[in-house]
Amino acid sequence: MQKILGKIRKADTDYKMILENDHIVVGVSGGKDSLALLTALTAYQKFCPAKFKITAVNIDMGFEDTSKEQIDRFDSYIKSLGVDYIKVQTNIAHILFEDRKEKSPCSLCSKMRRGALSTKTIEIGAKKLALGHHSDDILHTFLLSFVFEGRLSVFQPTSFMDRTGITLIRPFIYVSEAEIISLTKRLKLPIVYNVCPQDKHTQRDYMAKLIEKLDKDFPDAKKRMTSALLNPERNNLWKKPD
Repeated sequence: MQKILGKIRKADTDYKMILENDHIVVGVSGGKDSLALLTALTAYQKFCPAKFKITAVNIDMGFEDTSKEQIDRFDSYIKSLGVDYIKVQTNIAHILFEDRKEKSPCSLCSKMRRGALSTKTIEIGAKKLALGHHSDDILHTFLLSFVFEGRLSVFQPTSFMDRTGITLIRPFIYVSEAEIISLTKRLKLPIVYNVCPQDKHTQRDYMAKLIEKLDKDFPDAKKRMTSALLNPERNNLWKKPD
């Protein structure tokens, strides 16, 4: 945990993520990334230079096959952290798979979940929304944009959303997925199994497997690629003369 907290502190210092008296909503999906983020941020509260409040918000997608036992353990754990906890019931799963019968629902699902999170964040008067994207996600996003959109782009550590007035922060940008998995196992965090039929079958999952193969074939490839994205001054791309 200390190593992860050090990386959160570096991200906070580098990008001024957390300010005095911030009220931060942490979106907790039930997966390892968001639950690890909530756990780490509650620990970071104890020595962060700025005092801030945390509210955990879970967007219930409405999947009927989700384990009630897992949900109960998940809910109990969050409450044990001593943070405010809000569950938002939605019918997103029904809309995607029953009403619209989406064959590639991931993008729309993400927008709908983010919209529900933003709505609740505004409703409770918070101004910041923390998401559990880690350093591996940076690479996945970059390759997705490169291959499918034809542009060199990646999400920002902090992003102010004009339409909502909410600032998105990503305290895990320096934390690897391997470190999150290790923390999750060590603390035995109560993960809720994802019953979405698209889980592990997305374009993002393909990119993750591709990067893992590259890293296996060329040791430290992932580390070097991540370093390139975190140090844009090293970029040497074409630029037409004025």
